[in-house]
Amino acid sequence: MAAADSWRLPSTVQELAATAPEPPSRYLIPEEDRIAGKLTGAAMPEPVPTVDLGRLSASGDAEEEAGKLRSALQSWGFFLVTNHGIESSLMDGVMAASREFFRQPLEQKKEYSNLIEGKRWQLEGYGNDPVKAQDQILDWSDRLHLRVEPEDERNLALWPKHPESFRDLLHEYMLNCKRVKDGILRAMAKLLELDDDDSLINQFGDNGSTYARFNYYPACPRPDLVVGLRPHSDVCVITLLLMDKDVGGLQVLRDGTWYNVPPIMTNGIFKGPVHRAVTNSEKERMSLAMFYAADLEKEIEPMAELLDEKHPARYKKIKCKDFVAAHYEYFSKRERVIESLKI
Repeated sequence: MAAADSWRLPSTVQELAATAPEPPSRYLIPEEDRIAGKLTGAAMPEPVPTVDLGRLSASGDAEEEAGKLRSALQSWGFFLVTNHGIESSLMDGVMAASREFFRQPLEQKKEYSNLIEGKRWQLEGYGNDPVKAQDQILDWSDRLHLRVEPEDERNLALWPKHPESFRDLLHEYMLNCKRVKDGILRAMAKLLELDDDDSLINQFGDNGSTYARFNYYPACPRPDLVVGLRPHSDVCVITLLLMDKDVGGLQVLRDGTWYNVPPIMTNGIFKGPVHRAVTNSEKERMSLAMFYAADLEKEIEPMAELLDEKHPARYKKIKCKDFVAAHYEYFSKRERVIESLKI
């Protein structure tokens, strides 16, 4: 790559955090957004919506719990799952292994780089999100992005060998999350009064994918001017998020106000809301998102069972791989691809 294009390959944020007393200008939010307290966020006006997965699937309590699920999805678009059956030791283990990976020397982590031959960006691997424009504002975070399903299509060359427990922990965590994801989608299908409880699960197609994204947010000297991850909505069907239980940073947008989601000692499920991550001046933060995406060759569109004369389609049909590709184009411009699909 020519020196003139070096802007496409920024340093890892972890490197910058260790050496730069101030964030480079490429990381500073736009001038018009530099209002005192702009990134502070407000306290949530009510407790985080909570759904008990055990009660949701039990015959006697399902209706009451389903009401909580409906309310959470309609009011916030996300909720906290309790009684999900994933052992705390497994969640703690996978987060500890993640931290250990990011704390390795840079040269060791570069063995899993998301840059092909050090130049061409790919989704999987260790590094940063793609840089599409020279004036693009960058996020104060590094990530490790891995495809975990289908299992026979894993690129194990990009799966860290250190710590030794990493691969087994991620595999076990993936199996547990799959069970939780299926339980949530079946409950949502019932809420939508679909004919088959597996209707939403079947929307993934024959070759749906699951991605694990490990987000690492180093401490930042200017949390008032820098975001860890810009505002966005996920482009997958559903996301399971394992949050740092000690350090907050996740914010969700509702009715024009950004609200702080407090650190939570369990799994959260996020569907649809616009959210962002802010930085902390003193502490690093970790999170692990499990993204469940449809078959890339599948055309995605509003389900026919949910449409009628009073409820026409509001979005255009698009192939999943085109939707994902467009997401990164819009994401780099701090815009949402879904807005371009409205009819």
